[in-house]
Amino acid sequence: MFYSTLVGVLGAFAAIIFSHLVHFISSGALQELVGYNPPVPGNEAEPGATFNLESSLFLRTRWLLLIIPTLGGLLSGWLVLRFAPEAEGHGTDAVIKAYHLNNGEIRPRVALIKTLASSITIGTGGSAGKEGPIAQIASAIGSWVGQRFDLPASERRMLLIAGVAAGVGSIFQSPLGGAFFAVEVMYREDIESDGIMPAMIAAITGYSVYSMIEGSSTVFTTPKFEFLNAVELVPLILFAIVCAITGIYFTKIFYGIRSLFANKLNIPAVLKPALGGFLLGAIAFFFPAVLGSSYGWLQEAINGHLPLLFMLTLVIAKMIATSLTIGSGGSGGVFAPSLVIGGMLGGIYGTLLHGVVPHLVNQPEAYVLIGMATFFTAVANVPIATTIMISEMTGSYSLLVPLIFSGVISHLLAKKWSLYRQQVRNHNESPAHRFELVPELLGEIQVGAIVKHPIYFHSLDSDHTLEEIESVFARTREVVLPVIASEPTFTGREEYCGLVLLESIQPYFDATKKVRETIRAKDVMVPFASVRLTDTLNTVHEVFEQFEYPEIPVLDSESTIVGFIRPGQVISEYQRAMLRKNQFTS
Repeated sequence: MFYSTLVGVLGAFAAIIFSHLVHFISSGALQELVGYNPPVPGNEAEPGATFNLESSLFLRTRWLLLIIPTLGGLLSGWLVLRFAPEAEGHGTDAVIKAYHLNNGEIRPRVALIKTLASSITIGTGGSAGKEGPIAQIASAIGSWVGQRFDLPASERRMLLIAGVAAGVGSIFQSPLGGAFFAVEVMYREDIESDGIMPAMIAAITGYSVYSMIEGSSTVFTTPKFEFLNAVELVPLILFAIVCAITGIYFTKIFYGIRSLFANKLNIPAVLKPALGGFLLGAIAFFFPAVLGSSYGWLQEAINGHLPLLFMLTLVIAKMIATSLTIGSGGSGGVFAPSLVIGGMLGGIYGTLLHGVVPHLVNQPEAYVLIGMATFFTAVANVPIATTIMISEMTGSYSLLVPLIFSGVISHLLAKKWSLYRQQVRNHNESPAHRFELVPELLGEIQVGAIVKHPIYFHSLDSDHTLEEIESVFARTREVVLPVIASEPTFTGREEYCGLVLLESIQPYFDATKKVRETIRAKDVMVPFASVRLTDTLNTVHEVFEQFEYPEIPVLDSESTIVGFIRPGQVISEYQRAMLRKNQFTS
């Protein structure tokens, strides 16, 4: 509780500094130099201010949009590449990776570099939000606290979660939503239940400190929306499907552009975020609403002030602009853009429904809130957290039923696709929990007791081309392919010299045919690791801990592969052993 409270306080101050830095850079770069004065969300608006679409889009020096985001991308990219490469991108994935694979360790410098890089990216117009950056900034603080007090890996991971909760809960004025986001975002189909209490303590502490200094208010202001007719849930089924499909395409566009910048653009890495900033500026030159978080435009959609064509244009432009900003190597989050895309989809759908069945849908603007929750759930696999966060950010709890209803449907349809690629499916597949087993029980079980053999599998020669390897993976369900050495041993038997993992060839999915014909198995293989039928699960556990492969081959007494074993099998067999032990002792 003490450590979580400390992380909450530090996370709140980090959120305050980050928010003010973004505002300072944005005011100077976009408002003063460019003359861009978009609408602002909620209580940020001046008393008596009125909205005018044309004046909000008027830019005094529009041509500067081709320069300012470019310079922002260049400076942000240089900072990240020079001092902390793990601060690249939206940040949340790096946190998830640190939780599952790096024992909850994040270098302290990441907090500083992420603060500067993201403030520059967002402040100079980058189409990104604050969620990913503050999650990584505050989690780095939580990790530092764990390292500073020499806590074990399990507790460092809990403080990493506490940092995410403190940062997100503070900056979005959503303590409960921030806490659930921290424990839910780690998995596609699970939550980190051990982290709920640290996350709640840190989020509430952070929110209290943040509100005491910055004031307490919701991010958005909303009319009094009501959900009165259960029949209105029926059209939400179609809307959830629309959000799921759009979310899948957004994920594909996002990672397609990221792959383009990472693998196909033969320019210095430091120039890639600058190019992304330039292309963003080119879009903003014609449609400046894509700049920054676009939260003000979301507020106007809630107020019912935006025409259908504008909302549709913002949906498409925001997906491309966000992909260019972050996919090129810029530093910013995907939460705010996703809320804007979903909110605009909801505004369009609600307006159309109101035109067709006005007696059923008499508050079309309420669909903006439903769209925010439904779309982000589809692209992030956080249905509980999103529902709570949207309710807290808008101060509207009367739409909980439709928010949950449509969010769950979109989650079920799109859970295989996520903007957070480091998410694992559940506890059983998390390397973090792989190391928490009781060695005594594992030492009692042999590999031969749980591996079915013999099995049919494919193997590769070391000279097989990448195109041939892709063909094997495409037509089978295998995720690991053994590589046979070119030269046989003196005994005449085949000898395995490495393994090709499906995940190892992922960077080459979009490579040209010429590249795929040039790269060989020996170029992409990883060291060969295996266990034997007579080994215990303790040995398997140690091999997985060392190599972190999705599965490893099992050899018989003649060193021939007779099967494969996965981490999930170890966990499942361990749980059966625990059940047997508990039944025996009871």
